[in-house]
Amino acid sequence: MALRRLDLRGRAADRRSLRSDLPSPVDEQQRSAAPVADIIAEVRGDGDAALRRLTRQFDGVEVEQLRVPAEELVAALERIPGDLRKALEVAHERIAEYHAHEAALEVPDHRSAGITVRHLLRPVGRAGCYAPGGRARYPSTVLMTATPARVAGVGQVVLCVPPGPDGRIDDASLAAAGIAGVDEVYRVGGAQAIAAMAYGTESIEPVDVVVGPGNRYVAEAKRQVSGVVGVASAFAGPSEVVVVADAGSPPDLCALDLLVQAEHGPDGLAWLVTWSEDQALAVDAHIDRLVAESPRRADLEATLGRGGYTVLVDGPEQAAAVVDVVAPEHLELLVEPAVADVLLEAVSAAGAVFVGPHSPASVGDYLAGPNHVLPTNRTARFASALRVDDFVRHVHAVTVEPAALEDLGRHVVTLAEAEGLPAHAESVRRRWGR
Repeated sequence: MALRRLDLRGRAADRRSLRSDLPSPVDEQQRSAAPVADIIAEVRGDGDAALRRLTRQFDGVEVEQLRVPAEELVAALERIPGDLRKALEVAHERIAEYHAHEAALEVPDHRSAGITVRHLLRPVGRAGCYAPGGRARYPSTVLMTATPARVAGVGQVVLCVPPGPDGRIDDASLAAAGIAGVDEVYRVGGAQAIAAMAYGTESIEPVDVVVGPGNRYVAEAKRQVSGVVGVASAFAGPSEVVVVADAGSPPDLCALDLLVQAEHGPDGLAWLVTWSEDQALAVDAHIDRLVAESPRRADLEATLGRGGYTVLVDGPEQAAAVVDVVAPEHLELLVEPAVADVLLEAVSAAGAVFVGPHSPASVGDYLAGPNHVLPTNRTARFASALRVDDFVRHVHAVTVEPAALEDLGRHVVTLAEAEGLPAHAESVRRRWGR
């Protein structure tokens, strides 16, 4: 199947003009708002009964016991193949190592003119992690969400995963939960899982933050509960990739890397951006063959049919402008090194960037180290990948010496009086000379 064409050659390369030329996923997200609000209200009103009812409605299974017994995590670890266990352990080690490096970037105390400010890092007490299911199992997401929570020092880590057709969570995801040190696992998915973690039910105690990717309903649910709980800056919804290619890029790799994100299912985005029409035709040919041969053909066709595009541009400058407007979750620069360097400097909005022919997004999805929970739906304009900071509160502890209060306090009094706040001013004056 050929990707739909957007020919921007000869048009302005500025971002303002491009916003009207490029299709946006935002409208699709907005259509999810009302049904998600109904689901959240149902969970708030009816607790566990609502979770069972909604699981029956959306997943087609009966789930009596929502919480997975702790011993099941241990048993799952024993049941999975040895090579899978090893891969999960290696991935966990690399994810933990990278996020520990992140956590080590502490802010030193600041001392100036008799005032000392200490920067205190305080992990949240309880974190809720979400790993999607349905079309595929995602033990990697279990690792990517729970591991940084553990590195941050979160007290309790909770995981929600949609049950499979047999009402169970797959062994690989349970094993990953065991490896990552998850405390509680629940058989519930979708917007209802986000609502349960935010507001609590009879079985699920409310959490302080909610993290993890999902479909547009999950992403919308996180938006709606934001403020009740913390929601990580990575507004992670359906998968996205933009591959930038030139005439020398391997078309088979370009096609494969577009399919890597497309196989996650509908509502995603897979765009090829190139200034070579021959490259575009070659990639189309490879996509046609790969889709026909794939066991996930239906998912690929659904995603590419709605969110698959080839964007023809004049050159790297216009390509960078397109990328910044789309603000993709994943950006791959499959171009010659000098051009990749130019693009890397020019692009400001992408969740994660993979540079060169030996750096597929798949490596980032599993074990490069940085998180694969990335901003989607154009939120990479202002949001970042999930990180340790999303599980930590920053608290400033201020100590003022008496002489500093006498000296700098005069300015506090002046400012407080200018704002008409006499108690503010008097709280400083009253301390002078004590």
